[in-house]
Amino acid sequence: MSIAANLARVKERIAAAALRSGRSPESVRLVGVTKTVDPPRVELAVQAGLEILGENYVQEARDKIRRFQGRVRWHFIGRLQSNKAKHAVQLFDLIHTVDSLRLAEELHRRAGALGLVVPVLIQVNLAAEATKGGVRLDEARPLIREVAGLDHLHIRGLMTMPPYFDDPERVRPYFRRLRVLSEEIAALGLPGVEMRELSMGMSGDFEAAVEEGATLVRVGTAVFGTRP
Repeated sequence: MSIAANLARVKERIAAAALRSGRSPESVRLVGVTKTVDPPRVELAVQAGLEILGENYVQEARDKIRRFQGRVRWHFIGRLQSNKAKHAVQLFDLIHTVDSLRLAEELHRRAGALGLVVPVLIQVNLAAEATKGGVRLDEARPLIREVAGLDHLHIRGLMTMPPYFDDPERVRPYFRRLRVLSEEIAALGLPGVEMRELSMGMSGDFEAAVEEGATLVRVGTAVFGTRP
């Protein structure tokens, strides 16, 4: 199938999952994961209606942003090193992967120097996997309270990358737990904190994520095919 056909099929599946859970399809946005995808193939997806691109590496994103400037929105979805914070606050519309006070303070400092307020998500490592980024579940609330005091950052919600399972139903409890955490944090009424976004779900499990409340799904392979 072509990239355009893949994209249309993914959007259909997102819409169906939203309707199954009593939600509007418009409440879910697709982030096309373009890590290692060459610009001509990204162009096909953009022409077919992909509006948000998600990148894992600042330098790779920089090159693509020059090419697609003004045509799409850019989300950072990879592990962010503090020394890339200066570039990240300038390049991205939303940073999904804030997981430490040190990183948040560096983003805040760099954003402040530019007079910006940068929207971010707090990444939560629900299974405490050593190979993945994200704050541990029991540390999420304290971190959010601290980041909420940084006035050049705006917390817009949460993000997670749960353990990989072949069966999406085994991932569902992690998506549900992130949604519950979001509701618990929203109830605290912290200034500067909005629980508007839940970034969860990838090519193999995004339908379960949507059914559990995802507002942003990060899909690469189902749109662009298997990476080399």
